[in-house]
Amino acid sequence: MEYSLSAPTAMEFKALYDETGWADWPLDRFECALSGSWVVCTVRNDAGRLVGMGRLISDGALHAFVTEMIVTEQARGAGIGGEVLARLVAEARSRGVDDVQLFAARGRAEFYERHGFERRPQSGPGMDVVDVR
Repeated sequence: MEYSLSAPTAMEFKALYDETGWADWPLDRFECALSGSWVVCTVRNDAGRLVGMGRLISDGALHAFVTEMIVTEQARGAGIGGEVLARLVAEARSRGVDDVQLFAARGRAEFYERHGFERRPQSGPGMDVVDVR
């Protein structure tokens, strides 16, 4: 596997979303997301195909947020996600940002705990917006 801090193309990013069933958005949304990324870590197999990635968004000074930790089903279980996460955290710290946060998807908190993250207490902050239209 080849790890890189180079962003994928928007088409590759969309294809990864499509393959993992995360969402079905138009290509321009992925272009915009990539342009707003602070750090992107990608993983490619021996054939050069994107099989995983993670992104950081940040103010570049105080906080960084992990988002889009995605690994294809076929590549899971080989330590790819943990390596991507470690590289993102290391890059944030190398840029002077030690506060790295994330929202774990349902059923994925244990993965992040194995990699140094801890759950916020029930009384701690963290909320999702609910569509109230």
